[in-house]
Amino acid sequence: MKYAGLDVASKLSSLRAELVGTGASAIVISMLDEVAWLLNLRGSDVPHSPVMYAYLIVEVDGAKLFVDNSKVTKEVMDHLKNASVELRPYDSILSEIRRLAAQGAQLWLDTSSVNAAIVETYKSALDKYRSNLGSKGKIKNKRYDESNGLSEGPSGVYMRSPISLAKALKNPAELEGMQNCHLRDAAALAQFWCWLEEEIHNNVELTEVDVADKLLEFRAKKEGFLDTSFDTISGSGANGAIIHYRAEIGSCSVVDPNKLFLLDSGAQYIDGTTDITRTVHFGEPTAREKECFTRVLKGHIALDQAVFPENTPGFVLDAFARSSLWKIGLDYRHGTGHGVGAALNVHEGPQSISYRYGNTTPLQKGMIVSNEPGYYEDHAFGIRIENLLHVQEINTPNRYGGIEYLGFEKLTFFPIQAKLVDISLISDDEIEWLNNYHSQVWEKVSPLVEGSARQWLWNNTRVIHKQ
Repeated sequence: MKYAGLDVASKLSSLRAELVGTGASAIVISMLDEVAWLLNLRGSDVPHSPVMYAYLIVEVDGAKLFVDNSKVTKEVMDHLKNASVELRPYDSILSEIRRLAAQGAQLWLDTSSVNAAIVETYKSALDKYRSNLGSKGKIKNKRYDESNGLSEGPSGVYMRSPISLAKALKNPAELEGMQNCHLRDAAALAQFWCWLEEEIHNNVELTEVDVADKLLEFRAKKEGFLDTSFDTISGSGANGAIIHYRAEIGSCSVVDPNKLFLLDSGAQYIDGTTDITRTVHFGEPTAREKECFTRVLKGHIALDQAVFPENTPGFVLDAFARSSLWKIGLDYRHGTGHGVGAALNVHEGPQSISYRYGNTTPLQKGMIVSNEPGYYEDHAFGIRIENLLHVQEINTPNRYGGIEYLGFEKLTFFPIQAKLVDISLISDDEIEWLNNYHSQVWEKVSPLVEGSARQWLWNNTRVIHKQ
């Protein structure tokens, strides 16, 4: 409860209200993060994501978890029993679908995530159910069908899972966990970057894999650390221009002190999930590198400061992050922001901030999104600056239309390299944003580090002046 903020009974009760509202008698859940969130469970079946292989069927008057029993400890057993959740063997899911269909159950299936076997099993079992009715022309099973007003029998409810949105709206305990783990993560990063800069300064030859491994070493020492939240993207020079680059032993590059270095990484902690990208130069950046970096930073700041009316979908904000790059004919070929789970998947929906305008999910209070504009020059360098944000209400002086206005609060507190900023390209307001941000970084993270790492943090959060 300390981390979940809401008990299983409350979550199941809300879900059952949705079932009744749509005329469904049960919902089949196959998204692993939805199962984990709904039951306040975590596992380790999938690298980087604290989930377990399972299916869950929630009915109006019960719930069944389909999972490998050998993974279930007594503690988990008691927890499930307490929430009136029955255990079933993982591979009995299809026979349960058939059993429900044979009773005329109206199943809610999210076909964007439920596998084809479940959908086909349900449909064929329903066909059999209907044919068994023969010429009676009437539904006999009152429990499932007469309440739906269906004279021809059940056909299934095919809609997006309601758990996707419920999970995206973080409660106060989940937000607190995310805030806390981000500060411990920042302390690990300060220790790491202090170490890396010292090694580079001493001309130690390090590969991109060496760097990623050392970062893991620092993070693993932090309280509540479980795993990385994805494979670390450690890219020197041209490798930084490969958006989802993965450094591997034998084929990766040595970190070149005279080139830009991009590091995109994250961690899973017991109380939250992190995802952060910083781009640095260990030597003297070129004017071109500084201009590109500064325009990416301007986009990052513009999105961070955005204020927008409620019911605004993420794609409306995407251009805020690209505008400065567009002015000189540059762009990047990825979305600007994705949803992030609370001690769950580092990528989650339904929200996003992207040029893909098909996602009309509005950004809502409590959602967490990444803010990660970038620029990639093929065969040369890559730049990305990424923080996580959570959506909150903004107290605007006016409320046109009588609606709420929303904005963002930062979860990530870590320095952005000042020497890559071309001061001539940024406004006084943007300099003020950067100085305020670095002041918050120092205030929040410095109590968690000491010695050379604390000195490194001080050096990298000093006030920048416009000449």
